Amino acid sequence: MLEQHETMERLGQQVKSALEAADLEAYADLLDPNVHWGPPDSPSPPCQNREQVLSWYRHGRDSGARAHVAEVSILGNRLLVGLKVAGTEEANERGGIATRWQILTVRDGRVVDIVGFETRGEAVAHAGPDAPSD
Repeated sequence: MLEQHETMERLGQQVKSALEAADLEAYADLLDPNVHWGPPDSPSPPCQNREQVLSWYRHGRDSGARAHVAEVSILGNRLLVGLKVAGTEEANERGGIATRWQILTVRDGRVVDIVGFETRGEAVAHAGPDAPSD
């Protein structure tokens, strides 16, 4: 159990470093080849493999979007990632920063699923009843 927690802590730090640096090569190493990314409860997520996820992030980076990782919390086999995003239309409409939340599900040391949320509460609820709320 301790080994799994240490693996999740290490992966959380790697996710934070890759996202903040907009380092897609480093992020690619953390993603399962068949990773899915999309909104909650989507029957057909917009990204259904590593290349599609990286393409989405590449488009954002190339358009000027930048993310600061404000939080990474371990919720069992999931990571809760809180992002402060700048350089997007929504961020500009909100005074320069938009807050986003993601739940990253991990299997065998790689991210297999990414789900995006508007609020931390929605993300934590998605993670399950045993997830800490603070």
